[in-house]
Amino acid sequence: MVSLNSKIKNISRIISLLKKQIKQFENPIATEIGDKTKNPFLVLISCIMSLRTKDTTTGPAAKRLFQLADNPKDMLKLTKKQIEKAIFPVGFYPTKAKYIKQTCKRLIKDYTGKVPNSEEELLKLPGIGRKCMGITMCYGFNKNSHIPVDTHVHKLTNRLGWVKTKTPEKTEIALTKIIPKKYWHDLNNLLVAHGQNTCVPISPFCSKCYIRKYCPRINVKKSR
Repeated sequence: MVSLNSKIKNISRIISLLKKQIKQFENPIATEIGDKTKNPFLVLISCIMSLRTKDTTTGPAAKRLFQLADNPKDMLKLTKKQIEKAIFPVGFYPTKAKYIKQTCKRLIKDYTGKVPNSEEELLKLPGIGRKCMGITMCYGFNKNSHIPVDTHVHKLTNRLGWVKTKTPEKTEIALTKIIPKKYWHDLNNLLVAHGQNTCVPISPFCSKCYIRKYCPRINVKKSR
C-alpha cells in the first residue's frame, strides 16, 4: 500500500511551480470575479453559468448579465428570456437561466437576499452542486474550507497519482484526506488554470509543463 506521504510527495514544490506557471495565464472565471468583486453572489451565479462551458464563453456572458443585474432583487426583474439572451451561448443556457431565477427567488425568500456562507445551505439552492458550493465558499467568501473539484481537478490529480478515483465527488473526498489544508483554497485555481492551458484533456503539453519532473503522467497516452 502506498503511504499518504509518498502519494503527495513533492506537493509543496508542485504547488510552488504551478503558482509560477499560471502567472502567464488568465485566472479561471470564478476566481477572477471573486478577486475583483469580493461578491459571493456574482461568484455563485458565474459558477452556475460555467458548468460544462469554457471560461472564454462564460466570462463575456457573465459580464453581459451583470451589467443588467448584479444582485438577486434586480436579477428577478429580468425575464427568463432576457437572462437567456444575456448568457447565450453558454451551454444549456435555458436551464441555467431557470436556475438563476430560482436561486434568486430562494435567496430573497429564505436568506434576506444574501448568499448563505455554509455548505449545507448553499447545497439547498437550485442548480448548486458540490463544485459550485466549494467555488462560492473559496472564492466568494475567501474561506479555506473546501477543495472544489471539476473535471480539471479530477483529471489532473489522477494523472499526478494523488488519487485513483472515477468521479469528481470521490476525488473531492480523497483529496481532503491527503492534501494539507493550507493548500485547499488555491488548489482549484491552480489546477484549473494548469488544465486549461498546459495539462489539457487530450495530448497535454508535457514538454513545457513546469511540473513534468514530478508527474508520472498516469493514463496519458499521447503528449506534446
